[in-house]
Amino acid sequence: MLKNNLGSSSDSKNEDGSVFSQTEHNIVAAYLIMAGMVSILSNIIVLGIFIKYKELRTPTNAIIINLAVTDIGVSSIGYPMSAASDLHGSWKFGYAGCQIYAGLNIFFGMASIGLLTVVAVDRYLIICHPDIGRRMTSNTYVGMILGAWINGLLWALLPITGWASYAPDPTGATCTINWRKNDVSFVSYTMTVIAMNFVVPLAVMFYCYYHVTQSIKHHSASNCAEYLNRDWSDQLDVTKMSVIMILMFLVAWSPYSIVCLWASFGDPKKIPPSVAIIAPLFAKSSTFYNPCIYAVANKKFRRAMFAMLKCQTHQAVPVMSILPMNVSQNPLASGSV
Repeated sequence: MLKNNLGSSSDSKNEDGSVFSQTEHNIVAAYLIMAGMVSILSNIIVLGIFIKYKELRTPTNAIIINLAVTDIGVSSIGYPMSAASDLHGSWKFGYAGCQIYAGLNIFFGMASIGLLTVVAVDRYLIICHPDIGRRMTSNTYVGMILGAWINGLLWALLPITGWASYAPDPTGATCTINWRKNDVSFVSYTMTVIAMNFVVPLAVMFYCYYHVTQSIKHHSASNCAEYLNRDWSDQLDVTKMSVIMILMFLVAWSPYSIVCLWASFGDPKKIPPSVAIIAPLFAKSSTFYNPCIYAVANKKFRRAMFAMLKCQTHQAVPVMSILPMNVSQNPLASGSV
């Protein structure tokens, strides 16, 4: 039984024991500690920017704020528990801790994917269909954001209620969907999650960002003066950031999806332990790459970040010159993420 095996030592080779040496556990723990610190710090900076500049608290920016909250949730809860277990050599928080840990990671992870999809839809409506975008109210944004959170909560609770289950992975130091069981319940849950929280969001993001890029290219080629009330490089920032976000989404979640598919249609026992641990680590990387994308791909957000770190006053850094996702009556200016 899972409850009896969770406390087994790192030397055990039973179903719930670790297949990693203590040195390998320590390497994973070091990565988790460093990644967790980077993620928490960078996302706190993101939140701090919105707290410092009240004018940035627009409905559009609320999506980014919620995305930072999901990243902080994984970093502050999931990373420490997993790192502590790796240092211990096996899962050390018991059966209840396994359910809480796995459930929260699924919750924040699925909510994050949902919010990334909401960002794509928002950019699409604002830039490609400005008439619709301008009619979007605060309630519209609240509904979309709540939808992302509710979706995450739904998929996190289902394994606890009996559809699939949570259990330690082959490393024995972290908990996830019990793919080693490989029964009908696991397969149906996994396939549904991949379809609803990977394939569909990816298709939506690709569709939205493709049309955003085409719209920007169209207005750039036409040189319409009414769309060029800002430096045109702002629009290039939008395109660059959109491409990077969708590529990083693929990099982060594809390995985990492949492992789940492998476990569903192949022999789970043949999945190498190294692959089993690298896949979720890649997925968790999504907690710290989003702030990096904002800073690297968008000079306005970068200026805001540096201004806050240097403790510059509001007057020293005018809001209109740093706004990362500014809401404007001009559709392409609104796209200056």
